Amino acid sequence: MKPLPASSGDLIADRRADYAEMLFANGEHAAAAELMLGALELAPAWAMGWFRLGEFQEAAGAPTEAARAWRMALQLAPDDRPGAALKLQLIGEAPASTAPPSAFVETLFDQYADKFDHALVETLGYRAPQLLEAAIHAAAPGRTFRRAVDLGCGTGLMGERLRSFVNHLEGHDISAAMLKKAAARKIYDRLQKSDLQTLELEPFLADLVTAADVFMYVGALERVFATVAGGLEKDGLFAFTVERYDGAEDFRLRETRRYAHSEAYVRRVLARAGFSAVTFASDTIRMDRTLPVTGLIVVALRLPDPFLFQIPLGG
Repeated sequence: MKPLPASSGDLIADRRADYAEMLFANGEHAAAAELMLGALELAPAWAMGWFRLGEFQEAAGAPTEAARAWRMALQLAPDDRPGAALKLQLIGEAPASTAPPSAFVETLFDQYADKFDHALVETLGYRAPQLLEAAIHAAAPGRTFRRAVDLGCGTGLMGERLRSFVNHLEGHDISAAMLKKAAARKIYDRLQKSDLQTLELEPFLADLVTAADVFMYVGALERVFATVAGGLEKDGLFAFTVERYDGAEDFRLRETRRYAHSEAYVRRVLARAGFSAVTFASDTIRMDRTLPVTGLIVVALRLPDPFLFQIPLGG
């Protein structure tokens, strides 16, 4: 997949857009939107320009105009790498979705790969890998795992925690740039580019599956939990985190364009997929804009035959 062009292809339009970004950074949101609109008159097919115009207009208190700009971005780039559909959903101009566009997630992490470790660990106090490692050891003291699958492995921060007690370690991620960083760590026996929304695992492939801060980019969890259940052998463990949501809904798209999940929903989907929860803890998993983000740290045991415990999703 080609990256979304940061340039419009028109030098004058780019100069206007750069100045608009400066105005926006200085808090002059309406002026930034006006100047960006002028840039787009010169480069009307620039999808990223329309997306940024929508962000400027939203900040300027013009949601109707923002929605119009994001719809134009979607029309020009239907795969939606900027995530315009999520922005429309957040302002009530599109129905709630159960998952983000895969192209948005891939683009986000491809662009983030070079600064990922520093930003998460040094700036945001990222704690999910160590919290999951401790939870796994508490659930299965002294256990060495035959084969682990690390979903959304990113640059390998979770893999580093797993390597000492896993014989064979496999990583999956949607971002090729992230996988390249993970390969450089030389801790995985196998790495594979995968989209969690369409993930398939071989039956009884592993006895441990992990997903550290991954499911906030999934939304509805039914399919991926069922896939994990099918890929785990009897008594295998599934260890993961989610951002905690304390509202009445099953899950909610936050302003960050990440999903948060309720404890009741996670427990229900685990049970339907054939898991028994071993650990269900709440803790700070990272910071966001100086505020702590509370997550659920979960370790679940695969029951002998998960299909015996599934409940029809419509029932």
